[in-house]
Amino acid sequence: MKVVIETPKYSFFKYNKQGSCFVKEFLSPIPTIFNYGFIKGSLADDGMEKDVVVIGPRVPQGTVLDIDEFHGVVKFVDDSLEDNKQILCMGGFYSKPIFYFYFHLYATFKILYYLILKRKISNCRFNGIEWHRQNNTSSF
Repeated sequence: MKVVIETPKYSFFKYNKQGSCFVKEFLSPIPTIFNYGFIKGSLADDGMEKDVVVIGPRVPQGTVLDIDEFHGVVKFVDDSLEDNKQILCMGGFYSKPIFYFYFHLYATFKILYYLILKRKISNCRFNGIEWHRQNNTSSF
């Protein structure tokens, strides 16, 4: 599988790849604590490609990673649709309380985003992280 990085770690902007360009989707009140991308050629319930969270060092925007497997999944609902994010661990820091806090805060931000900018009430929530093998979290 090929994973394309749209939003590098520590970015305040969430990007979306459109054609050959990366377009700013929105400004986040908190920087992302991981690299964020998508599985090239996949299709999620929201009509976009499936999301991927890449834990590890900062990866430049546009980088394509060739991977064999994912280590877990972030269970998420965005705009009332399942919008899970596959997890790829490339080393580095992982703290369960920090990641849980980040995704709860992100869900709250998305509710406000839809209310203020899209003028609609939307269901957005974080439902936890599911690891495929328990020992993956021991080094993160």
